[in-house]
Amino acid sequence: MRQSQLFTKTRREAPKDEEAKNAQLLIRAGYVHKEMAGVYAYLPLGFRVLENIKRIVREEMDAVGGQEMIMTSLQRKELWEVTDRWDDEKVDVWFKSTLKNGAEVGFGWSHEEPITDMMKHFIHSYRDLPALAYQFQTKLRNEMRAKSGIMRGREFVMKDMYSYTTNQEEHDKIYNATIEAYHNVFKRVGLGDITFLTFASGGAFTQFSHEFQTLSPVGEDTVYLHRSKNIAINKEVLTDEVLAQLEVSRDELEEVSTIEVGNIFDFGGAKSKDLGLFYKNEAGEEAPVHLGSYGIGITRLMGTVVEVYADDKGIVWPEAIAPYMVHLVTVVNEPTVVAYADELYKDLTAAGVSVLYDDRDLRAGEKLADADLIGIPARVVIGKTTLETGKIESTYRRNGQTALVSRDQLIEYSSAAQKQHHG
Repeated sequence: MRQSQLFTKTRREAPKDEEAKNAQLLIRAGYVHKEMAGVYAYLPLGFRVLENIKRIVREEMDAVGGQEMIMTSLQRKELWEVTDRWDDEKVDVWFKSTLKNGAEVGFGWSHEEPITDMMKHFIHSYRDLPALAYQFQTKLRNEMRAKSGIMRGREFVMKDMYSYTTNQEEHDKIYNATIEAYHNVFKRVGLGDITFLTFASGGAFTQFSHEFQTLSPVGEDTVYLHRSKNIAINKEVLTDEVLAQLEVSRDELEEVSTIEVGNIFDFGGAKSKDLGLFYKNEAGEEAPVHLGSYGIGITRLMGTVVEVYADDKGIVWPEAIAPYMVHLVTVVNEPTVVAYADELYKDLTAAGVSVLYDDRDLRAGEKLADADLIGIPARVVIGKTTLETGKIESTYRRNGQTALVSRDQLIEYSSAAQKQHHG
């Protein structure tokens, strides 16, 4: 992509009404546009990051047997009344409306009820199980105060997967496989070393759940961490009973701030029983289907990465989710330099490397500052010295290390990095 053709522009200052670092930087760098508090549009650069995150999540969900689909955001009132989750006193984040025919509808904040009701058409026997379905869906939650930028919005993209099994043993097998898949996701997006499986409350879902929490000083959650045992407990469920169950003692634990990036729930057979989802076992007996639910906030994950890796110059993207692998920048607007950069852009693209090419007629300092703000992993600078020496300056955004490489080396390294992180 030629940057001169990118309709978005960088900004020197963040909006005055935006407090969160992730949103400030994403707006300034042209990744998102703020529509209103807690509601953001994802622009071309931001869309590419989201698609890369979704690609990683999709690969890991497919690996555990998930099948992708997409459901509607409109939800029937009577479905949620059956499970006692329609009343605002029970679930306080509903957006609701009334159709012209007078029927009340809600806008999906979660999908356990609709997908379980749908599964009644497809699950009848133990032979139909297990079944795993997932989607990438826009969720709508009427948060009292939207804050933390794209990490807590009134509208956001979530991956939610649902497992349907015959019993606890079959459920546990899938549940544990999904835990490992989640660990893989967070490792691949660059958060693996600082993201922990956490014992937590189930909130409006179940009594207890597991969360995946990422260490961050701006996190809204307080977690007690036992690093050597790799155990984490959310403050809201820290009791003597839980400590005994996990075989740890407050004096062994470290209090940290975290961002919740994923959660998983075991509903057992209760919700299926409420909604009438039963199957017949091998003896011909009827039993409720066992339900599991597994969520990852895609947009929240994007904001978390920004919070964790950004420096005083701007965003720093891990290779696997960066919008482009290489940011090609010309620092002088002379015909020979531009011609060289044009050819290099074509060669890199032909080698399968994703490139953002800054071909704009701007001062070198402005271009380099924009490159730091946008945060693409490798910045490649083309100037007069490049033509004179045959060496190209390549700088790694994360640590600022610079190397002088030949044209062939640059193409080879960049192509290898693209294949490693994007397949």
